[in-house]
Amino acid sequence: MPNLVRVEPIALLPTQAGCAVFLGDGRKSILFYIDPGVGASINAALSSQLPARPLTHDLFLLALESFGAKISRAVIVRMEQEVYYARLIVEAENEIMERKIVELDARPSDCLALAVRCGAPFYVVKELWDRLEDMSGVLEDMRKESGTDEGGEPDSGIL
Repeated sequence: MPNLVRVEPIALLPTQAGCAVFLGDGRKSILFYIDPGVGASINAALSSQLPARPLTHDLFLLALESFGAKISRAVIVRMEQEVYYARLIVEAENEIMERKIVELDARPSDCLALAVRCGAPFYVVKELWDRLEDMSGVLEDMRKESGTDEGGEPDSGIL
């Protein structure tokens, strides 16, 4: 996908107001803040924790699967006044209908919580990615402050 940059979660760090999420492509990272509940949901999925009962994101995926649908990808499409906007791309094909692709408006945090659960790729529109400031230095500073390591895996289990 030439106009998209694939990113991965590289860190989830607690903050006083919730959770800082860092996404990166191996050369650059971006940052956005999310509420603690979604942070805990992402953290649970990244650390392969299986809840006793389905969480909201698990339930949404189960509902999609029951209709023969799956998440194809998630894309951060724009930023306005420091708020990111994303689209969740869902594909469905079952015995009742032909293949259908649906694009849903969604919060990037919910997109990430769903994508990490089902292994769907996560992207940022390249034009936006190129305009965004590299937040790798902020990540390094936050890791030093919190005492977390700088390994290649997402920082998880710290919420």
